[in-house]
Amino acid sequence: MQIKLLMLITLLFAGGSAVLAGEDPIYTSFLNSKAVGGYDTVAYFTEGKAVKGKKDFQLEYMGADWRFVSKENLELFKAMPEKYAPQYGGYCAWAAARGYTASGDPKVWKVVKGKLYLNYNEDVKAKWEKDISGFIEAADHIFPTLVGPSE
Repeated sequence: MQIKLLMLITLLFAGGSAVLAGEDPIYTSFLNSKAVGGYDTVAYFTEGKAVKGKKDFQLEYMGADWRFVSKENLELFKAMPEKYAPQYGGYCAWAAARGYTASGDPKVWKVVKGKLYLNYNEDVKAKWEKDISGFIEAADHIFPTLVGPSE
């Protein structure tokens, strides 16, 4: 555990964004427990854009706090979290396909075949978009080995 913490601190001070294997199945920043950076995952589907959620409409799911813009969105998520939660726990989809985890930026996203994917930044998203189906197939196989079990 001390080695893992030391490696994480080294990554943070080095400006890195890679996350160590065995981390939580839902990406949250080092300083808080908000999934998807506090953005409403339902809004990607209903409004077609990234929208910050509100603390008033929050629930805990898989060890993270999920925020929504309305009670309706919270209830939609609660009824079918697997439909609205981002793939790979909100980690970068391209990184997951390459065998490691990195933070997913909630403002750099795409819905593909009814599923939400986040990427680290626009440059990474451009790489991912060159072979979306291939990267999804690879990440679907690799990602479970990169994070710890879900709660």
